[in-house]
Amino acid sequence: MKKIVCHGCIYFFITHRVNRPYGCKRFGFISKILPFREVFNTTGMECAYRKDKKNKFDEN
Repeated sequence: MKKIVCHGCIYFFITHRVNRPYGCKRFGFISKILPFREVFNTTGMECAYRKDKKNKFDEN
């Protein structure tokens, strides 16, 4: 099973806030820890909404 991480997801963003540097647009929150860990700690399940960013070098 592949581990889900936030980097490379279209919903992941950096807030540049010292206390809460990471955010998830899909779930609508910012956090001190990476969103995939926050989701797992809260729900006990892996994030089901991860969607890869399109690579600008991919064709079509």
